[in-house]
Amino acid sequence: MNKLSSRILAASLSLSLLLATSCSRSATPPATSATSSTATSSTATEVAALSPAEVIKQAQTMSNAELFKKAVAELDGKTMYGIGTSSRGKNAAEEFIKELQKIKPDFSGKIAWSQPKNNSIFEALKADIRGDKGTYSMTMLTDGNQVKSKMFDTGLLLNYIPHDFAQAAGVNLAGDGKPFLNLLTVVKCFMFNNQGNEKYKNFWDFVQKDKHPMFMGVNSETIGKIFLYMLTSEKYSTLVKEAYEKLSEEQKAYFAPTIKAMEKEAKDLGLTAQNAAYGLAWVKLWCNQYNKVTDDGPICAKLVSKSAGAESGLLVYSKLRSVQESDESSVKNVTVAAYQDDYQGIGGYTFKNYLMIPKTSPLPWTACAFIAYMTTYKEGFKAWGKDIGSYASNPAINQDHSKDGEKDGKLIYPAKNDRGIDWWVQKGHVVVEDPEYCNKVAPVLSDVIDSWLQN
Repeated sequence: MNKLSSRILAASLSLSLLLATSCSRSATPPATSATSSTATSSTATEVAALSPAEVIKQAQTMSNAELFKKAVAELDGKTMYGIGTSSRGKNAAEEFIKELQKIKPDFSGKIAWSQPKNNSIFEALKADIRGDKGTYSMTMLTDGNQVKSKMFDTGLLLNYIPHDFAQAAGVNLAGDGKPFLNLLTVVKCFMFNNQGNEKYKNFWDFVQKDKHPMFMGVNSETIGKIFLYMLTSEKYSTLVKEAYEKLSEEQKAYFAPTIKAMEKEAKDLGLTAQNAAYGLAWVKLWCNQYNKVTDDGPICAKLVSKSAGAESGLLVYSKLRSVQESDESSVKNVTVAAYQDDYQGIGGYTFKNYLMIPKTSPLPWTACAFIAYMTTYKEGFKAWGKDIGSYASNPAINQDHSKDGEKDGKLIYPAKNDRGIDWWVQKGHVVVEDPEYCNKVAPVLSDVIDSWLQN
């Protein structure tokens, strides 16, 4: 080989090396570009080589121990950004970092968690995923209808089921792994102040004449709208009808005209459930009558007041945890409607909290490991599990709250003795969302419900 050829070959090799180095550097997302003394390890290079979809495919076959090692290599010296509808993701993240520090004592990775307000999370996620570079590595969402239509069907978010979660005893993969992974189910239930003469023994009592239960607006917290959609489904409209049949003849006569009018409405809307008119009638009356309150906190504060004898509401069960006992306010003043032995019908509704990964996740191994931690470790779920009314999809990480209303073996606060998610579903007849059904009926029911709102 002559000298000229040798020089050309050397120059070509140098240029190739320079381009390879440049491409490698530009692949690191700006939001997570910080480095550490260990970032040059072969393991760190390996974890950065796959797309989020490819990472998920591999992660679903790996144990927690294997995943945590991947997270240490990927996250060390960096910050992972998560976004969710629950602020408690921040608390879970702090515990997860402690877990990773057991593997590498000088581990310096961080997780920054944010909670957008006013239902803006879907727009924030879409803008981020469709932008030039992804910032968020994982998310926690409610409202299965929007998750499906806006994020999952469009391919923006990916479902991931941790291996150790899937193998855990008592986990229902069909209900809590698909179509999206559910970390926990939260109960919202009907409650009423028991210091007056008002009685609520039936689901229909909450829409009786001149009743105005407190409730967050269905468009300020869209899981409330999901509840109303589900009342028109085959299962729950039948439960609504069965509760109606338990009413007195006088009560039936009051509701009968509305039910009759809804028979035509249900057909015009294309609802196929045999008893859809009953569910639709209850929904219309509820929308016409409920008293809109901005948040569940003020609803609870009002209900526990000694002077609120005529009040009722539909709110998160866990709000009872924060009541400050006094001469004026006490959990003793509240009755959970479904806990009455002779209560008839639906006791409230549930909403699920879905953990998902954006298709542009900058740190997908860490996202998978964090999700695995939250769904399989008691410490990972503690931020939610410390309260009544919040139930992990993995029974092994739940806390027992069945005696929270007792002191020294004596029942003081009956409303706080949590009966558990199985009781709520099977005996309390709470509505459980079905994203497929909601996605089907939302286009026709959303505007109708809005037209019925009077507050």
